[in-house]
Amino acid sequence: MQRRPLALALALALASPAALAQSPTADEPAPRDRATTLDTLIVTGTRVADRTVAESASPIDIISPETLESTGTVELATALSRALPSLNFPRPAITDGTDAVRPAQLRGLAPDQVLVLVNGKRRHTTALINLNGSQGRGSSPVDLNAIPIAAIERVEVLRDGASAQYGSDAIAGVINIVLKGSDAGGSIAARYGQYSAGDGEQYQVSGDGGIALGEAGFLHLAAQAGHQDQTDRARPFQGTPTASSPPLGAVVQRYGDPEVDSRAVSYNAEISPAEGVVFYSFGTYSKRDALSNGFFRPAGDNRNIPEIYPDGFLPNIRNIADDRAGVIGLRGTTAGGTGIDISFNHGINHLTFDVENSLNRTLGPTSPTNFHAGALEVSQNVLNLDFNKILDVGLEYPVAVAWGAEWRGEKFNQSPGEPASYADANLILPDGSRAPPGAQVFPGFQPSNAGQHDRHSYSFYLDAEADLGDRFSAGLAARYENYSDFGSTTSGKLSARYAISDAVALRGTVSTGFRAPSLQQQHFQSTSTNFIGGVPFEVRTFAVDDPVAVALGAEPLKAEESTNVSLGLVLQPVDALYVTIDAYQIDIDDRIILSENLVGDAVRDFLERPEIGIFGVNGGRYFTNAIDTRTRGVDLIGTYRWALGAGNLDFTAGFNYNDTDIRRIAPNPPELETGDLDLERIGRVEQGRVTVGAPSDKLFLSGVWNSGSWTLSAAATRYGEFEVLNGDPARDQTFGAEWTLDVSAAYAIGGWDFTVGADNVFDAYPDEVIFVNSNSGQLPYSAASPFGFNGAFAYGRIGYRW
Repeated sequence: MQRRPLALALALALASPAALAQSPTADEPAPRDRATTLDTLIVTGTRVADRTVAESASPIDIISPETLESTGTVELATALSRALPSLNFPRPAITDGTDAVRPAQLRGLAPDQVLVLVNGKRRHTTALINLNGSQGRGSSPVDLNAIPIAAIERVEVLRDGASAQYGSDAIAGVINIVLKGSDAGGSIAARYGQYSAGDGEQYQVSGDGGIALGEAGFLHLAAQAGHQDQTDRARPFQGTPTASSPPLGAVVQRYGDPEVDSRAVSYNAEISPAEGVVFYSFGTYSKRDALSNGFFRPAGDNRNIPEIYPDGFLPNIRNIADDRAGVIGLRGTTAGGTGIDISFNHGINHLTFDVENSLNRTLGPTSPTNFHAGALEVSQNVLNLDFNKILDVGLEYPVAVAWGAEWRGEKFNQSPGEPASYADANLILPDGSRAPPGAQVFPGFQPSNAGQHDRHSYSFYLDAEADLGDRFSAGLAARYENYSDFGSTTSGKLSARYAISDAVALRGTVSTGFRAPSLQQQHFQSTSTNFIGGVPFEVRTFAVDDPVAVALGAEPLKAEESTNVSLGLVLQPVDALYVTIDAYQIDIDDRIILSENLVGDAVRDFLERPEIGIFGVNGGRYFTNAIDTRTRGVDLIGTYRWALGAGNLDFTAGFNYNDTDIRRIAPNPPELETGDLDLERIGRVEQGRVTVGAPSDKLFLSGVWNSGSWTLSAAATRYGEFEVLNGDPARDQTFGAEWTLDVSAAYAIGGWDFTVGADNVFDAYPDEVIFVNSNSGQLPYSAASPFGFNGAFAYGRIGYRW
């Protein structure tokens, strides 16, 4: 039979390059023990209990905790972006709550088109909806950084559509975070770092440990806590001085990462009271306190009160994110060989908005300067009943069948702020205009914005996987899902793998998928300040069923629908060299997108009509299923091991090319073409964000040398060009490709390990923003930069394992 040699080749090619390039711990095999590494069991993309990396028909990256820690960051999403060429994680600034809860993109698609699992169970999303100018605008994805790295055994990333297996959100792929589950041993570590510019100081402590529960159980605990200071790359004001601007050359703005205090804990437990029966439970808790910056209000600005801030003021937003999740379940096997897994999954994310160093202009000199602006909360409850069985149906090999049902209940709550945060005292300014109401930078959620919204869904699925010969295997999946708020949908998937020889294999999938509109996209409402073309606008986000939104052309949201086709080639041309190439096409119909910021005097006049009565707002927006897109791309991964007399040298290369086109834009609503509005619902800005806002390609090259107690590593990454489009084509800008280099050196002795390293060691920055887009020179870098704009970062780490 050819399966084992081929399986080893496939698994090595499928494994994440980062996972192959690291030093072993005391509890895991050295990298040269390829057979052990390649036989790693996976739970992503399959319902079969004993499926390995080598037997997967779809590309799956396996990323270990050592790889995550070696990236030099304490954020899970940042670490994944440095290990995966297809994942993009920019670091936007001055984007309200998005500064605190940043979204990640897989294959250039929306952040909420990626499903996140923990131990194979669906993770809840964040309460935040990203609104203000960042990649992922309009999405409410999972907060990956709420999960402590110290708790992670490995991360499995399925780069393939999987809605037929897991339901909504799995259009771009699946990220499954597997928690540590040993009953002994542990680790503790301390880390410190700072940017070369002298700011952004970071420190963190973390640890984990396992405890045996009787003879057939374990409890594994993990915790981490840390702090990071703000970074600031803002520059002096270089515009034309006016009565309502800062003085020429004044440095009044801040632009960079927020100040963050964070802590997180987790547990993972199993106990087996009888053979074949396992009770399990796991959970996480995290709290993040993030202080970010808004736009400066000059002394003479009509949004300022000189009696309170004679020199103007820089308002701040404080977001406190509480994230809790827990799963309890029972799995076992019947006497007839049927596997059963019953589980209950609860998750909740609560996000508060507090405004500091601000004021409410309409309240005059007695206005408070700090406000509670409200809170958002999402919760999820999931009941799963899953079965699996190996059936002998007369084929050369048995068929693995899985089936099951799921019920899911979701809630979204939006709570109002304190009255002063949204109050409108109807103040008329000396120029005859009406003073903007509410707390500056982020007016509080009004009672009319507040609400409690819920829905439920149920689904049924069926999977079948089989080896149809020594060289050919295939899988088939189907899923029916029904939602209480918009109806039902059915999706399917066909996957196959054929080994042409021990050195060459083909794999491919065809699938349909869907993503249900989130409750936040349907019901969230708020007002915030947006700079558009260098001019500040107060923009209201309307719920799609709000009469004002309907008057502007809004319609009820429906589910996105996708078709995903991929074809891959696995090669082992010579010993120790493994290459995989996977091409893909993802068509998404009725893609949910946040409309353009519909701004201007005509919009203000429309909102101030007596029958509407919204004052202090000169812009609006809402969610819509207005576009169809097609994403085409290719992933290439290659690894090579060079055995030296004094150790091993591992080379890794990874490349992703990604291109998204808009195939259809729904006709502009007639409501936006009547009267004086003359506005485009989906214009150049949003089209550019979807099609060219993320890098078109990403390449990384890395090498890791292991010899005795020493491990030296270097990784060079090239981020391809991206573009930012504007309403005025003359303000469009293309940002060129950039290289970064990360290096580290580690020494291990007697359970201790000592690491020093530097990320972006050559202090690379993205191209500077042209002056007309830089807020008068104050914001020199694009928030869409895929590696941020903070410069070089140096760090040290001390750890101990037992």
